[in-house]
Amino acid sequence: MQQATRGVYRLHGHLRAIRVALNALLILALLYTVTLVKALIIPLVLAAFIGLALNPIVARGTRHHIPRWLGASVLMGTLITGIVAGISMLTQPALGWLHSAPSQIRSFVPKLQHFTRPLEAAGRATQALVNGHPTLSSAQNPGDVAISVWDVLAGAPKVLAAVLTVLLLVYFFLVYGDLILRRLVEIAPNFGYKRHAVSIVRGIQTEVSRYILTTIVINATLGITTAGMLYLLHMPDPLLWGTVAMFANFIPYVGAIVTTTTLLFVGLIHFEVLANALLPALCFAGLTAVEGNLITPMILGRRMRVSPIAILIWLLIWGWLWGVPGALLAVPMLTSAKLIAERVRGWEWFARMVQR
Repeated sequence: MQQATRGVYRLHGHLRAIRVALNALLILALLYTVTLVKALIIPLVLAAFIGLALNPIVARGTRHHIPRWLGASVLMGTLITGIVAGISMLTQPALGWLHSAPSQIRSFVPKLQHFTRPLEAAGRATQALVNGHPTLSSAQNPGDVAISVWDVLAGAPKVLAAVLTVLLLVYFFLVYGDLILRRLVEIAPNFGYKRHAVSIVRGIQTEVSRYILTTIVINATLGITTAGMLYLLHMPDPLLWGTVAMFANFIPYVGAIVTTTTLLFVGLIHFEVLANALLPALCFAGLTAVEGNLITPMILGRRMRVSPIAILIWLLIWGWLWGVPGALLAVPMLTSAKLIAERVRGWEWFARMVQR
């Protein structure tokens, strides 16, 4: 009897080990597949998020007897007009900064040497005390940075095709999204399952839409506020840097660091006085600290807050798999997965693990 019991336990142990190995292989296969077809999946994920964010606007129009195709057409026309206007406003200053980058870097190095001259003098004095004679450091000219505007323009057709693909997918998601959901619900076996599926799908759609739309509004407000602040501080091209701040804020922690470093670099190039050069970066750091620690948690609430450790791990994974698009989409995907896991039976553990 004991031998049979030991044999059963041993069999269960072997089966558990096989299950763990199969799950690990499944995860690796999924990661490889996601990386292999990222050119197809990234537009779909981005279009799905934009469609979820805009769906409440179209749904509100249907309550006033406006057909979905008409509401979606008007909304997409407004969105495309805004994108074209924004690109036309930002293309010239962005290309200007790109074209003048080598000369700006050459002018930045003497300023940096001016700031670090006391440190170099202290280093020479220390070396003189140790070696008995100072070593004269020869000035080194920075190498030319090979940045070509034509390289950027050569990639414009690919970017334009990707943008058009996303916009077309968003339009079809807005028009036929509810129809697809109804078709998915219809395959449920009985009425009880159908009602439960409708409740889950509607709840997930409402919460994810609210989160995405709120995040877009918060980041857009941060970008507008940053542009206004930089305008008051007499920074060049404040709209360009406000747009950079808006999109970078979709990447928590890392985006704020990148934008602060960029503003510090631009300030050191543009201003002669060190205090004026540091002020834009310091003001933005204070602004994004208030936004990240006070405003966003207060608006989104505790239920949508995610652990910083989970965010950093998620950023590393999707940044490694998809690059910059993966880093931009990582946190919306993580928060959406958390909201879905809270409502799907058997996945509550995932929501608890990433909960803040």
